[in-house]
Amino acid sequence: MNHRNPAFVSLRTPLVTAAFTSALLVSASLVSASLVTGLAHAQPVNSRADHGNGGPGEFADLAEKVGPAVIGVNAKVAAAADDDDSSPGQSPGDSSGPNGPPDQDAPGKAVPGPGRRGPGNLPKLGEMTSIGSGFFISADGYAVTNNHVLGGSDRADVRTSDNKVYKAKVLGKDPVSDLALLKVDGRTDFSYVKLADQPPRTGDWVLAAGNSFGLGNTVTAGIVSARARDLETGSSEDFVQIDARINRGDSGGPSFNTHGEVIGVNSLIFSPSGGSVGVAFAIPADTVKTVIPQLKDKGSVTRGWMGAQIQSITPGIAESLGANNLHGAVVVGVQTGGPAAKAGLRRGDVITSVNDEPIKSANELTKKVYAGAPGSSVKLSMLRDNAPNSLSVTLGQLAQSQAPAGLLK
Repeated sequence: MNHRNPAFVSLRTPLVTAAFTSALLVSASLVSASLVTGLAHAQPVNSRADHGNGGPGEFADLAEKVGPAVIGVNAKVAAAADDDDSSPGQSPGDSSGPNGPPDQDAPGKAVPGPGRRGPGNLPKLGEMTSIGSGFFISADGYAVTNNHVLGGSDRADVRTSDNKVYKAKVLGKDPVSDLALLKVDGRTDFSYVKLADQPPRTGDWVLAAGNSFGLGNTVTAGIVSARARDLETGSSEDFVQIDARINRGDSGGPSFNTHGEVIGVNSLIFSPSGGSVGVAFAIPADTVKTVIPQLKDKGSVTRGWMGAQIQSITPGIAESLGANNLHGAVVVGVQTGGPAAKAGLRRGDVITSVNDEPIKSANELTKKVYAGAPGSSVKLSMLRDNAPNSLSVTLGQLAQSQAPAGLLK
């Protein structure tokens, strides 16, 4: 099964020429709980947003407060990546990626801003510049962005709110969550922000920051319109849905609550046309807290792996099995030689619980498998030929090259 949906569009802005590189850099901010403890600025702003649930009249103070922590991210990637940087196995948080509708600010159109270069400074054929957003999570230069913004690059340029450009190392990338960690050396006084300790509620105010269409540092406001969205894009992550306007170039930027804490990293928009329609999705702060410390320590994330293709039980599938109230995941394929195959899992098995905990969807099963330690055993309860059955699978380790290939979990 393929989870790709052309209505889900990348927020990364691709540029074939380096002519617009400095004009299009922008930023965003996310924080790992283990890396930072609070919001810091050289000259703190007394913001009313610190003292309540906020509202439209307080967004100006909030934007001034968090702005210095938001950065622009610029990476050189292979031109082919512009057309498929989020294909299965690359970036599940960006399901259609640049395969979606072309960017409205396509190469060759005038883009305002300083530092534009002439035709003599174009990059070599086959190379392009990817523009996105990010944010500092510590004063010594650790920053979060999206994995799909960086493509295969291990280096990036970041532009801060005072228009200074720094070289950044890519310390780690995680295609499963679509998160990446950058490090800028040479300073220990960067403004930074922290991740929210509590998830937002549906209806809470939210301020999104980024580099919309490469026009420069931009904020938009709205509310959290839904939580725990399972987009069936191939990612195991649930998303925070917001109605703040998010556009191309905003990938990796932060969405803030009214206290200036990051509640999510902007990653996707839903758009049949490629432009913002007010339906955007952010990677939740809790996911960042889990992923970023591992990227800092070892450059990758360790996850369990089962080697089975799965699909959520739909009403139609349940009806065909003669069980209208059935929930869980049906196995549509088993990888030869993988842990599931060795344990005896078969195509057509309907998995209903993991370690005696019921599951409602393929996404829930994937989360539980990913959370398991490689080498550990998980018990799968299931229906086989309409009869109860169970087996135990000894998990392997998910390789980045395997994640998320189709629906191989």
